[in-house]
Amino acid sequence: MKELVEVIAKALVDNPDEVVVTQTEEGSELIVELKVAPSDMGKVIGRQGRIAKAIRSVVKAASTKIDKKVTVEIIE
Repeated sequence: MKELVEVIAKALVDNPDEVVVTQTEEGSELIVELKVAPSDMGKVIGRQGRIAKAIRSVVKAASTKIDKKVTVEIIE
């Protein structure tokens, strides 16, 4: 899941070198944290959160293969 979020985020932002994705596992849940440059935050979140919601939807669809709940958090 980490790689999927990283590929999507790097395609959206102006500074792909500043994209940092970390993944932690707590029981049957995966938490994927996404950090981008402050100037790219709006591009990742999108108008009214539409881009962030789309990223979470894609990750949720991909997580059905691993049978774990995946949470995507965008960190400022």
